[in-house]
Amino acid sequence: MKRSEINTIIQDARAFATAFQRALPLWSNWQIPDYVENPDVARFVKRRQMGWDITDFGSGNFAECGLTLLCLRNGIQGDASERPYAEKMLIVRELQETPFHLHKVKLEDIINCGGGNLMIEFLHATEADRASPVDVMSDGRKIRLNPHEPLRLKPGESVTVERGVYHRFYAEAGTGKSLAWEVSQVNDDFTDNYLIVSQGVV
Repeated sequence: MKRSEINTIIQDARAFATAFQRALPLWSNWQIPDYVENPDVARFVKRRQMGWDITDFGSGNFAECGLTLLCLRNGIQGDASERPYAEKMLIVRELQETPFHLHKVKLEDIINCGGGNLMIEFLHATEADRASPVDVMSDGRKIRLNPHEPLRLKPGESVTVERGVYHRFYAEAGTGKSLAWEVSQVNDDFTDNYLIVSQGVV
């Protein structure tokens, strides 16, 4: 992706968050000179893998397979002196897939904070169990879903994603892009993201 395209995506994400009265950290709008002038903040953010993450997951097609993410807060996995939680903002476009992935360490809640309906599908980790239903907790309700059967999260609704469960998500067609939030244990993109080949948005 070109830097100009990434900049436009970030500007759109900030505007979308503002529309829902979500104020973002000052450093989320900094340019390189700002980080140079504030080295302590720069080190703090970098060590904790905080900041913008605009990715097409190597697909070359951000519109169909991609995600706009801002890690707002995070600790350092394995460091008991650090905060044990993370917080992220996710901008999910209509039918823009975040492909199936799981976390072995991180337990997370995904919340639809506004905009379109967020569709989330789940699969068991092992091939032997892939055809079996998956039980999830959504705002105190236990829901059983068949493989690839989407859970529809309307604005205000959330789901707990258990460790070791594959999940993928996208905003439902015709409902607009979704402003999602993630509240979780410490996030480590280097050691705790496990992806499988995407099945494509159904």
